Amino acid sequence: MRVEKKYLIEEVSNHLKKSDYVILTNYTGITVAETAELREKLAEDGAEFHVVKNSSLKVAAKALGLPEIDDSLGGPTAIIVGGSNSPGAAKTITAFIKEKQKVEVKSAILGDKLITSDDVKTLAELPSLDALRGQLLGLLNQPGTMFVRLLNAPAQSLANVLQAKVRAESGEE
Repeated sequence: MRVEKKYLIEEVSNHLKKSDYVILTNYTGITVAETAELREKLAEDGAEFHVVKNSSLKVAAKALGLPEIDDSLGGPTAIIVGGSNSPGAAKTITAFIKEKQKVEVKSAILGDKLITSDDVKTLAELPSLDALRGQLLGLLNQPGTMFVRLLNAPAQSLANVLQAKVRAESGEE
């Protein structure tokens, strides 16, 4: 294997190792300025956009034990990788596609599973990680809040009865 090819495969492997997801896109028709804009938006989610050679991506993915992606490697390919916020990256690329009508999601790898472009759209519809954490905390707090209200109910009822008796005796109504 040529040194240049080995270097490209190693570079793609390093990109793939950066995250637990990889979104494969077809970037046909996107300008340099739009690519810079997309990279800037993805950086906010801790993600990166890299144009890669299909052959290098195929070899690197196979070497890392990722699912087979041969069906997704037609045409020019760019990958989106980085961090663990796959819903954030999916939201960003989906919004960009809707706005520019140029980039197209081919498929994605989430963990060790190959998912379709429709699955990426579904992933983009999920709430953010912070919103999910907030929902989880709300669910965890709810039983405690209900328990405190239940414990407080008899004392509150007694206080209401005594307050009504005081009003009745003083002539208030």
